[in-house]
Amino acid sequence: MGRTVLLTGGAGFIGSHTAVQMIEAGYEVVIADDLSNSERSVVERIGEITGTIPIFYECDVAHKASLEQIFREHKIDGVVHFAGFKAVGESVEKPLAYYRNNLDTTLTLLETMGEHGVHDFVFSSSATVYGMSEDVPFTEEQPTGGCTNPYGWTKYMIEQILRDAAAADPALSVVLLRYFNPIGAHESGLIGEKPNGIPNNLMPYITQVAQGIREQLSVFGNDYPTHDGTGVRDYIHVVDLADGHVAALRYAAEHKGCEVFNLGTGNGYSVLDLVEAFREVNHVDVPYEIAPRRAGDIATCYADTQKAESVLGWKASRGVEEMCRDAWNWQKNQ
Repeated sequence: MGRTVLLTGGAGFIGSHTAVQMIEAGYEVVIADDLSNSERSVVERIGEITGTIPIFYECDVAHKASLEQIFREHKIDGVVHFAGFKAVGESVEKPLAYYRNNLDTTLTLLETMGEHGVHDFVFSSSATVYGMSEDVPFTEEQPTGGCTNPYGWTKYMIEQILRDAAAADPALSVVLLRYFNPIGAHESGLIGEKPNGIPNNLMPYITQVAQGIREQLSVFGNDYPTHDGTGVRDYIHVVDLADGHVAALRYAAEHKGCEVFNLGTGNGYSVLDLVEAFREVNHVDVPYEIAPRRAGDIATCYADTQKAESVLGWKASRGVEEMCRDAWNWQKNQ
């Protein structure tokens, strides 16, 4: 019998891809998701890809009784915590909803794990915890804080909660994964990023413009100190990112305490680099206009990935061409 992992928010974009990679790595997967930003059909699609439909609970992870039921009915060996609101702009408009949801899900999860003797915890954090730092590449040792929005602050606060919990409980093993910019989709085209309403992220916006759903892309600012004036980011294929969670969970099972890793490629691409790569790979036009800068955007952001490579034995292997191809393949199937 393989180990059983609970994925909170496991029907979402990153969670669903991680479910696939976990199943393929031999884990039994249990998903808890309230479907506020995902769809029930994703669970069946994971089954279509892997030949194994994960066990699914539709529940709010902040709801203690629902979580209790999952831990009673399954011998959970480890948890990967994705559940949380994630739209930066919306977090500025609805800060209380973000603090309530993102902190409560984490606290309830930690309490329930403690009561059931579950010690391995992998957290879906974000490079937003580095705040407005322009000191690239970002290393795990550099200071965090100075976040520019409530979403980023929730990640920062949860990291602190997890550090404190690990310091107080010597049995607890916590891995904090700071993501850079996940894009792409599973090569099957069966799962991918499907935002509600207007996309917050660049790639789904590009794919929707390419498909004619939206008229044109707005490029926010072309006067940054970068090679073409547009913002530079570290885009990582979501399947590479998912593999990083498999490596992190294995690490958590063998180590105690709290450890943090960047998950990126270590390469920066500008907005226009990504638009151009998408055009070239997919032979489809993406009309765009230059718009004013957005508040809180930094010029350049990419990861130092040496720690993940040396400690976890993980390295991103898919290039920007594959990211663009797989994202378009998914969008066309919608």
